[in-house]
Amino acid sequence: MTTQPLDTAARRALADAVDFWWHSIDLGEGVTTPGRKSADWLKHELAALQLPDLRGKSVLDIGAWDGYYSFAAERLGARRVLALDHYVWSLDRARAEAWHARYAGAGEAAPPIESTDAWQPQALPGKRGFDTARAALGSRVEDRVGDFMDVPAAAIGTFDVVLFLGVLYHMENPLAALRKLRTLTGGMAVIETHAVALPAYEHHAFCEFYPNGELDGDVSNWWGPNLAALRALCLAAGFRRVEVKQGPPAKSALQEALRRLHLFASGARQRRPRHYRAIVHAYA
Repeated sequence: MTTQPLDTAARRALADAVDFWWHSIDLGEGVTTPGRKSADWLKHELAALQLPDLRGKSVLDIGAWDGYYSFAAERLGARRVLALDHYVWSLDRARAEAWHARYAGAGEAAPPIESTDAWQPQALPGKRGFDTARAALGSRVEDRVGDFMDVPAAAIGTFDVVLFLGVLYHMENPLAALRKLRTLTGGMAVIETHAVALPAYEHHAFCEFYPNGELDGDVSNWWGPNLAALRALCLAAGFRRVEVKQGPPAKSALQEALRRLHLFASGARQRRPRHYRAIVHAYA
């Protein structure tokens, strides 16, 4: 039995049936999902990753969410793509955002979200976007529900390319997370993460800690490594080589002069970390 292709109205109805989209995904026929991340921004992020040639390769997308990068890898010629997630897929988004708002900046530890009514691993409300996009695209991307820290490497094997995008700073133990990532990586891991830079301390490996949602009001954000720490963590985890693809954004001479003038005029002596997104390729 052949399946009739979806027309514009059917694709739009599918997109509208999902109550929350994080990714803006082109479903075809002029329909793009209304993600919080715009299509242009995601295109910019994809280019910044500087992915290798994926033709014929196997790809694991850890923390896939709506699947934008999973479907992109398939589109770029990967022979097999596995989308792995459990945290976002198990969340009722409205309840999760209320949980963040309740505890962010409150000065008290948030209870595990798994103990709240936002956690619904049987219903998987956060997976509806992925399932909808896969169906509309006619995609062959595989899916697995599971915490990558708990999934045995032998159960899913190793992959030529592993995407670890926007995940590291959510890990309570980043070194353990990178060690597990190494066991799943047959070729290279593409790691994108929140990071910090502190002028004059670039050669010291350190991480900024966020115990109460100090980063974006999200109490599931824990760590912000600087570039030296990110490199060192990858090497300590067993990767043999690390290439930096995106480091701290450069400041113009005018911006630097204005910063120094502000410090002088205010009498400030404390240098504050600059937040940015780092990207590295870590090779097995």
